[in-house]
Amino acid sequence: MKIIAHVSDLHFGRELPAVAAGLIADLQAVKPSLVAVSGDFTQRARRVEFAAARDYLAQLPHPQLAVPGNHDVPLFDVVRRFLAPLTRYREFIHPDTDPTYCDAEMLVIGLNTARSFTWKNGRLSVEQIRALAGRLREGGNRIKIVVTHHPFLPPPGDDAGIALVGRAAHAVDVLGAGEVDLLLAGHLHHGYAGDIRTHYPSARRAIVALQAGTAISCRHREGELNAYNVITIAGEQLTIEVREWNGIGFLPIRRTVYDRDAHGWHSRTGEDPGMLK
Repeated sequence: MKIIAHVSDLHFGRELPAVAAGLIADLQAVKPSLVAVSGDFTQRARRVEFAAARDYLAQLPHPQLAVPGNHDVPLFDVVRRFLAPLTRYREFIHPDTDPTYCDAEMLVIGLNTARSFTWKNGRLSVEQIRALAGRLREGGNRIKIVVTHHPFLPPPGDDAGIALVGRAAHAVDVLGAGEVDLLLAGHLHHGYAGDIRTHYPSARRAIVALQAGTAISCRHREGELNAYNVITIAGEQLTIEVREWNGIGFLPIRRTVYDRDAHGWHSRTGEDPGMLK
């Protein structure tokens, strides 16, 4: 059995200290096999914010896998933004912006989607997608998870209003061929989940795309509280639990169970109503 804690959008510089402390305590109780952080460690990519994020990560359970977000690229420092966009991220968080975690049971691949020219939106390069195909082939029969900052799947009912990660349609073919099980992302500060086939008609595999809300920052969407996801994978069963801050601690508010067959993962209700607000 594997337990993955999916945390996103810490936004140091806009963090809430009580919530940050509560997340540390909750993760220590959950005891995840891996903590996956899907970007936006800082608010404005300042050194002091990255230092705070580094010190915070040191208090969370290990191992960890992290990818940068668009807020980890300088916005107003134009020279650094275009010439050295992720230098501070590599210095304080991790030198590899496309990291991999692998053990006997699962392969987790991180992909950097943050870009200087499209600061808010993100994209994958052709080279990243090509390399992803090779890494997935080496994964064998392990559970396969891909972590990005920008989403592959729009929120329910908002197909036209959200810019998805660039080259997503190209990547989806590679994800299906590589038998990926789960996509983790953030960016929108809005938690939801769904089958990628609802948005990509060519997709033949039922891959669950899971979004996390903002974990510890004050940058909430309307109607959303601080939250993160706990994913439990045991054989052919996958359970996603959303844990939300209630002012005192993080408590489970929704749980969805999926079963796997030859075509991928399917929720037991036939849809994902338990994950949607």
